[in-house]
Amino acid sequence: MQLNESRRQGGFTLMELLVVLAILGLLVSLVGPQVLNQLGGAKTKTTKIQIKDLEQSLEMYKLDVGRFPSTSEGLNALVEKPGNAAGWNGPYLKGGKVPSDPWNREYNYKYPGEHAELDIFSYGQNGSPGGDGEDADVNNWD
Repeated sequence: MQLNESRRQGGFTLMELLVVLAILGLLVSLVGPQVLNQLGGAKTKTTKIQIKDLEQSLEMYKLDVGRFPSTSEGLNALVEKPGNAAGWNGPYLKGGKVPSDPWNREYNYKYPGEHAELDIFSYGQNGSPGGDGEDADVNNWD
């Protein structure tokens, strides 16, 4: 008789395990989409921060050279001296290279800008103009 009692006390029933699995499934279905939404928003926030850093580096470039890099010189002028940039004191970016946006594309740069003194922008996750959410453009003039 003592042997049967020890067997009954030693584990979970199938019903208890199924209830726990059902509860875990409900939690994942409720919390999962929220976590994925936050992850997506993080890339957009990272893009905004990188654009601000690029703007600051361009301001330092302008202080040294007396002008912003032209569109043709691009953001690469922050890490490699353009031929006609007297006073260049770079590189102006840590790591010696221009960062890619969080979707591994180059940032777009125009000087003079169409929307601000200079335009720096990323087309977001879809890589094309316009869009909503993660596909929305991120720029320095909004």
